[in-house]
Amino acid sequence: MLHELLLCLLGYTGDLIIDVGEHPEPVQPAVFEDDDPPLTIACPFKIAPDVSFIDPSERSAIERLVPLGFYYRELSRFATESRDLSWISPGWKSQDPSLKGGAKRPSVYRRAIANGVVEVLSVYRSAVLQVEQKLLSDPLPILATVTRGLHKFDLLLLPLYELIMEVEREDIRGGQLLSLLHKRCHCGLPELQTCIQRLLWHGHQVMYNQLASWMVYGILQDQYGEFFIRRQEDRDVENESSHAEVSEKSRTKYPDGASLTDWHSGFHIFLDMLPEYIHMHVAESILFAGKAIRVLRNPGPAFKSQDVIAHQPSATDSYQVEGFMEFLTSLKEPSMDTELLPQSEANKIDAMLQELKDSSEFHKRSFESAIDSIRIIAAKHLWQLVVVRADLTGHLKALKDYFLLAKGDFFQCFLEESRQLMRLPPRQATAEADLVVPFQMAAIKTVGDEDKYFSRVSVRMPSFGIAITRSQNDVPKAKAGADGIFNSELSPDGWDGIALEYVVDWPLQLFFTQDVLSKYRRVFQYLIRLKRTQMELERTWATVMHQGHSDFAKQRKNRSKHSFSQHHRRRSRPMWHIREHMAFLVRNLQFYIQVDVIESQWNVLQARLQESHDFTELVGFHQEYMLALISQSFLDIGSVSRILDGILKLCLQFCGRWKIVRTLQIYLNLNTQLRNFTKNQILCIQYCTVIGLSVARELLL
Repeated sequence: MLHELLLCLLGYTGDLIIDVGEHPEPVQPAVFEDDDPPLTIACPFKIAPDVSFIDPSERSAIERLVPLGFYYRELSRFATESRDLSWISPGWKSQDPSLKGGAKRPSVYRRAIANGVVEVLSVYRSAVLQVEQKLLSDPLPILATVTRGLHKFDLLLLPLYELIMEVEREDIRGGQLLSLLHKRCHCGLPELQTCIQRLLWHGHQVMYNQLASWMVYGILQDQYGEFFIRRQEDRDVENESSHAEVSEKSRTKYPDGASLTDWHSGFHIFLDMLPEYIHMHVAESILFAGKAIRVLRNPGPAFKSQDVIAHQPSATDSYQVEGFMEFLTSLKEPSMDTELLPQSEANKIDAMLQELKDSSEFHKRSFESAIDSIRIIAAKHLWQLVVVRADLTGHLKALKDYFLLAKGDFFQCFLEESRQLMRLPPRQATAEADLVVPFQMAAIKTVGDEDKYFSRVSVRMPSFGIAITRSQNDVPKAKAGADGIFNSELSPDGWDGIALEYVVDWPLQLFFTQDVLSKYRRVFQYLIRLKRTQMELERTWATVMHQGHSDFAKQRKNRSKHSFSQHHRRRSRPMWHIREHMAFLVRNLQFYIQVDVIESQWNVLQARLQESHDFTELVGFHQEYMLALISQSFLDIGSVSRILDGILKLCLQFCGRWKIVRTLQIYLNLNTQLRNFTKNQILCIQYCTVIGLSVARELLL
């Protein structure tokens, strides 16, 4: 009887202990009150009903022991199925195992947990073997020997059985499985806690291997979608585009290589597989470090060619055989000095992860500290690539010179060259080509060949506003009404859409994203319009003065019209007063933005760039720099921005119409349009012109 009981404890039933699942007649059907069945099923191992020679006390003891055999059999079945490698085939990458015949999806995490289950079962089998040896050596074997030898497994096998049942029923995989094990570790039983921690250790081995592949080599090793870092195309499976099509689109969009695609939109954090005990900021550090290592190990083709040219031998050395062979060797295997990520740094990262992997327990603080150290290493070398090798400071200065109008002489010349062109509405077909000529003429007169960054700058007309959609015959003309006052539509100037584009090569595209360049273009369009308005107001006054001198000379010859000229000047004086107010506002606004905003923030950015050696810090500093420019220039305050926009429109209208009207009517017309502003907006204009723009901004906020 005792030997058959020992066989039952290892999952083998017989005549004494039977599996009621194999004898369905005596079994009553189970009835559940809820719709869902319970997480575990009743133990089917029972004492045979025809056995009558066992005492009630022994029967009770055996009934408490036989569930261990059932739990052992189920745990062994789970381990066998999870460790089965028969699903591996040459074409596994192009197949989805979850869609074929209802088969379960493979899982490397579940296989790792199965290895831990096998360790626990081996300990259990050893305990059963020791009990058997004691029974054989004892002249009077008793049931208490079995109970005493296996009582500790009552607290282990049942929770493990419930755990694997939940895993199978919910199809828990990857990071979700780690989260489940981490929750189960928090219990009041030291033996069970040690057991589940061992299972969690096995799961962490897989995670550390994936982290090493990602953070040392930049390779995402995740065949079954269990890692919390995923490719972006995995999120858009519904598009049904093949991997080749996605790669082709990436190469078309980013000609310098797929590394830019991977950096900007290639990978993302999959929250469903992120273990609950790993914070989001740690996952973001892992994502950044892997992408940085991927960029450093896979530079763009243009960068590779530049690096090869920079390390080519001289012409005299190329005739020597030894020098030529060394050159060929350098092409095949770049030296440690030319590597973007030295092997010593990669070994350091691998050693950090290996230390975490060898630890018997998961220490959250040690894990986060190691990840942060790896992120710092990756950010440092990415900083070396972008700032030192790619000359980030020079490109920032070029963007300041052209997009923020730091080269005032260049744009002064450009606006003068294009003034006659901008007096007419832009032509939709040739507007951009028309701007190229004055743009190049201004460069010849001011920049010349001194600025090596000018070749990256080009002028564009991405949009024309309302006016460009009409022909010149359809342009709204001023019409005199019955009251003699001129009315006109207040439509945007078609030339307000002038923009600049800047050619950014790899690896600066990691820093200057399309969003960053769009912010630069937004500030440029605002500044160039302000500059143009200021020049038009000054030219209007210069023209008036020239006309006044001419009229004065004519008056000396014709004394009869002297009274009319005096009367005309008296009537025009209010109009030139408002021109002076306009010029005062525009000049102060321009001075405020160029000096108090741009130069001040530029000095702050330069100081931060010199102190920092971290790529992520540089990105953050530059984002703060751009936000400060937009914020302190009133571009983010809709009410103030609309007021200033309306004022600039009125200024350009004034400059374009005074020569035609040359009477007080234009002044009355402008006053009529100014009445459209609310009282608060008028107060804002007064604050801006009297007490200063910086104080006005504080009052508005």
